Amino acid sequence: MTPLDYTGYDTRLTGYALVRDEHGRILLSRWVEGHKPTWTCPGGGIEFGEQVVDGIRRELREETGCIVEVGRLLDVRTFEIPAEQRIRHAKRPMRAIQVFHTAAVTGGELRFETDGSSDMAGWFAPDEIRQMPHVSTVDHLLALAGLDA
Repeated sequence: MTPLDYTGYDTRLTGYALVRDEHGRILLSRWVEGHKPTWTCPGGGIEFGEQVVDGIRRELREETGCIVEVGRLLDVRTFEIPAEQRIRHAKRPMRAIQVFHTAAVTGGELRFETDGSSDMAGWFAPDEIRQMPHVSTVDHLLALAGLDA
């Protein structure tokens, strides 16, 4: 297979955070843009011209109400999504770039996002998370935290 030139596909940069509380629970948000609601890592699309850590801070505030201090870089993951499998109909494939950092809550109050890509947020123990419907990004986050099944 001949590799695509960078002008032949879309690129989506996203940033996510591993946020744990004093009980070892992990903060997740419920994503509602897909085929059915499913749990995901708090975070999302980094806007054009925005630094990744600023985007993570903004996304967590929007999705969970929490103000966070973004910590160390954990991982950068890339994968491709064929055009016919994209959530929003598209004629081109997409290369997803996911950046994972740690983060700590420094303020705000847990609340649900309104009129956004998520509708709920909460703290969950790793064993609970494994039983919940969730995207593969959550499995990756659990592995980064040393909590894979």
